[in-house]
Amino acid sequence: MKNLKSIKTIKLLALFFVSSLTLVSCSSDDDGDHDDHDHEEELITTVTYTLSDGTNVVTLTFQDLDGEGGEDGTSTVSGPLAASTTYTGTLQLLNETESPADNITLEVEEEGDEHEFFFSSTINDITITKDDMDVDGNPIGIESTLTTGAAGTGSLTIILKHEPTKPNDGTAAAAGGSTDVEVTFPITVQ
Repeated sequence: MKNLKSIKTIKLLALFFVSSLTLVSCSSDDDGDHDDHDHEEELITTVTYTLSDGTNVVTLTFQDLDGEGGEDGTSTVSGPLAASTTYTGTLQLLNETESPADNITLEVEEEGDEHEFFFSSTINDITITKDDMDVDGNPIGIESTLTTGAAGTGSLTIILKHEPTKPNDGTAAAAGGSTDVEVTFPITVQ
């Protein structure tokens, strides 16, 4: 009988030991390096570029509510841009699979030193200047100025890069990093 009690005690101690190992292995890794978070790529379902000349507003919207791999996204442009006109531009990124929609723009702004927007147009007479800066004085591109020249038709491409080389030459190809989003809008200047 005494032998049976010893076996039960040993089993109980073994169970306690295994349980304590499990608890220790599941504890958080508190190594003090709180800046080394995994930056999981956020789902961006909607990109809106709003352009205003002070009187007129032109809105360029791309929406892909099911994300990559599903149905193709759609782009809409609310109207033509005026020739020889300067517009202030603001970008907004949303994840509309969440309710309410998650404003990804806030994260891009907060992590501005790790992000940058790049603009390119097939219409030669369009210039775009990035008006906002990260903590190091490098451009982000959430706020911009777009200036049109002569009339024409073509496209405007907007690319958001994650961890690009900063400073860079202003082109997405030379900046490196990974592409978080890339959208192209058909535009008309008249």
